[in-house]
Formats: sequence, structure tokens, C-alpha cells
Amino acid sequence: MKLKIISLFVVVLAAGLAIRHHIIVKNSAQDRVVRCAVIGGMTMTGLWPEIAKMFEADTGYHVEVVATGERPLLDKAIRAGKVDLLTMHSGDITTDIQADGISVNMRPWTRNELVIVGPTNDPAAIRGMTNGAAAFRKIAAARAHFVEFQGIGSREMSHTLWRLAEVEPKGDWVLKDDTVSKWNILQFCRSNGAYVVVGHIPAMMGLMNSEGMEVLVKGDPLMRRPFIVMEANPAKFPQANHAGARALSDFLLSPKVQNFLQDFGREASGNHPLFFPVSTTQP
Repeated sequence: MKLKIISLFVVVLAAGLAIRHHIIVKNSAQDRVVRCAVIGGMTMTGLWPEIAKMFEADTGYHVEVVATGERPLLDKAIRAGKVDLLTMHSGDITTDIQADGISVNMRPWTRNELVIVGPTNDPAAIRGMTNGAAAFRKIAAARAHFVEFQGIGSREMSHTLWRLAEVEPKGDWVLKDDTVSKWNILQFCRSNGAYVVVGHIPAMMGLMNSEGMEVLVKGDPLMRRPFIVMEANPAKFPQANHAGARALSDFLLSPKVQNFLQDFGREASGNHPLFFPVSTTQP
């Protein structure tokens, strides 16, 4: 009887140790995974997969993209505690996430470029210019049609360029954006022979159906928008992988990644970076 009790105790102890070992191994594996929410342009162009491979090779972490797409989707993911790290354009959404205590350590780490697209006949003669404000002055002087695109980044950039150009965009040459989908904006502009400010990446990759339209002005450092990276707040989400998120966040700002940005995508964009390092405003 005594032997049976001892045997049962050994079995229970062994089972307990096995379960404990399984939990430790499982938690250890989870600690090596960094769950990310990434703006669509970074996954679409292949930038994020390349950076993730570099990070995994250097650190042994595994990067998992939980959400990718437009900003509201990423906002929802981090607020629900589904991600450890988020990267997207800076703006009202990111400011609110930080102000609401959802994230910590918000930092800019790269920029992308907005461009001026217009009809191929270019009535304002701005083709090849690299100064957005100067191009806006020429558009206004020619009273050439211009569409105030309601995309957040484009709208903010247009307002900035009109201010720098010291021009108030008023008159029948300024057209309202009547599109139902932002992806139709270039076709709307083509039908009206109008200029517009849009992101270089969606225009270049054909996401906006740019047939009959042309990128006429690019290369202005003032027409670049920052992307930020932020980490889930440990006080709000204690289950998040804070060490992994901080390691990846720091990696994005490392010389290795910042130098990589200078060369990424140049072949596809006419020897022009798709994303720019934060350490310089040079092309």
C-alpha cells in the first residue's frame, strides 16, 4: 500500500513538472514573438517583410503581423491589446493613442513622400519641379484646375503648400473632391483636367488607376510625412511583449535600418527612395 502511494506521488509530481515545463517553454516561445500592426504601404511595398527578416536574423525574435491596412484598423488592434508594436503615419490617431495611455515611446523612424500628379498636357507647366509650394503658385497663376483631395495626408499637405505659396485657393479652378472612394481620385482629376496631391507609393503602384495622369512634381523634402513607431503600454497591457517591442522599435532607428531605407525601392521608383530615413532630409 505504501509503495502504491509513493508511486502515485511520483506520477503526480512528474505530471506536474511536465505541465510546468510545457508552460515555461510555451511562455518562452511567446516571449520571442513580437506582434505588430503595420500600415498597408509598408507591407504592400515589401519594406516591412525585409526589415522583419533582418530583425529576426539579428535577434532571434519572430515578427508576426497581426493587422495591416489603413489606420483605423491598426488603431483598433492596439486598443484591443492584440499587438505589441504599431507603426503608421503620424497624425490625430497616433496622438490620441498616446494621449489615451494605450502606447508608450512614440518615435518617428521613417518618412514617405507625397507628390503632385496632373494631366499629361500639364497646363501649369510644373513638370520636373522639386518645390511643391512653387508649383502651387504656378497652378494658381494659371488658374489650372486643382482638386482638394479629402485624404487626410493629402489634405494636410495641400494646406501646408498653399500657406508656403502664400496663395488662398479660391475660385472656380479649385474643385471639390466628389469621389466615393479615394482610389478613384486620379480618374476624377483626369476627367476634370486637374492637379492633385497624393502619396507617391499608391500612385506609383497603380492603386489609384493613374492612366492619363502623370507624377509631375516630386523630390521636395517638405512633402514628406513621418511614420511613427509606438509600443503597447505595459501598465495597460501587462501581457504584451514589451521587451520584444522595444527591441524592434530600437532596431527601426538603428543605423542598419536607416541606411537600408536609402536604397530600398530605388529601382522601382526611378532611383528615388520609397521611404526616407529620419536622420536626413536629403534625397
